[in-house]
Amino acid sequence: MNYILFDGPSRNNLLPFTYTRPVADIRIGILTIREKWETFLKTTTTTVTEEYLSDKYPMVEMDENIMINAAFLPSLELVEMVNGLKENQAIFKGEDVIAFFTEESKDDIDFKQYEVLEFREELIKIENTWDIFSKNNEAIQEDFNLITKDRTSQPIPSSNNIIGAEQIFIEEGAIVEFATLNANTGPIYIGKDALVMEGTLIRGPLALCNNAVTKLGTKIYGATTIGPYSKVGGEVKNVVLFGNSNKGHEGYLGDSVLGEWCNLGADTNTSNLKNNYAEVRLWNYNTQGFARTGLQFCGLMMGDHSKCGINTMFNTGTVVGVSANIFGSGFPRNFVPSFSWGGHSGLTTYQTKKAFETIEKVFSRQNMVFDQKDRDILERVFELSKTYRRS
Repeated sequence: MNYILFDGPSRNNLLPFTYTRPVADIRIGILTIREKWETFLKTTTTTVTEEYLSDKYPMVEMDENIMINAAFLPSLELVEMVNGLKENQAIFKGEDVIAFFTEESKDDIDFKQYEVLEFREELIKIENTWDIFSKNNEAIQEDFNLITKDRTSQPIPSSNNIIGAEQIFIEEGAIVEFATLNANTGPIYIGKDALVMEGTLIRGPLALCNNAVTKLGTKIYGATTIGPYSKVGGEVKNVVLFGNSNKGHEGYLGDSVLGEWCNLGADTNTSNLKNNYAEVRLWNYNTQGFARTGLQFCGLMMGDHSKCGINTMFNTGTVVGVSANIFGSGFPRNFVPSFSWGGHSGLTTYQTKKAFETIEKVFSRQNMVFDQKDRDILERVFELSKTYRRS
């Protein structure tokens, strides 16, 4: 069977992260949503997404296909139901379609012609940007169970201070010495070739993905995911870094999400609680206004390739788009559009020529090439986000 993950109606609520990737490639827990589905299904998947993303994330359609709404994280019960789908059958949860069977010859889907199968168990659904960190606790636990089942952790070196060793899993090549790991509050997963430097204090749940690093004396708590090749220092709580992003120095980051290739300068701090303890509102790209989150704690949402200078201060509930460069004293606006340059004193347009020069340098540090597919995506993002910039 051929499996295709589609963005669904949640896509625009997940901007700026879905500017540069399908919903399926959002990381929550240890794995991306796509990696979760592929682990359960034991096969690869392709994608239905925005046209400008399709060169990098193509769709492969065959005679018979099962389409899966990428906003829903898989479970054993759901995957069994998906694998059992037959012609003209669809799985729904309430008003939401989760998956359906289709044939290549069909151009239009009319669910009135389908047999609807209701999924009644609880599922994790990613509908908004803040779901990525607020539902990360449960996602880490589920991924931990999925990845470590019937496997044995590498030995935990004796130099470490350990609480709850049965909930700690260390992959081959990881280095963990003279750290404190408390897994009584949730599992701790240390990925392949990851590095936990001396003096790191970890209170689970934590996902430290492959080749990620915690710097000397880092303090991590809450449900936190440090994506592949990312570096973290200072104090971090309930944060998700997708991958290749750095918060390598002192400063606080809480209840936040960073995309890929982000960098926070030394002593950057984010507020995650308003002084009056009121509900946090976040910028909504659909309404072009600030939307209610229902949360008292919410920090920074930062899109791919964005960066900030030393001593940057972010207000509670700040949204930064793709490829923004923020610096200077004072608090930047609560919404910084993609390809913006500046800070509290004002923003100008960060032209793609200059932005791409920086990206090329960043990629070269990782022996990677900033190819034409990535350039075309970011050029399109520049055009799509033009309406939010004032200059």
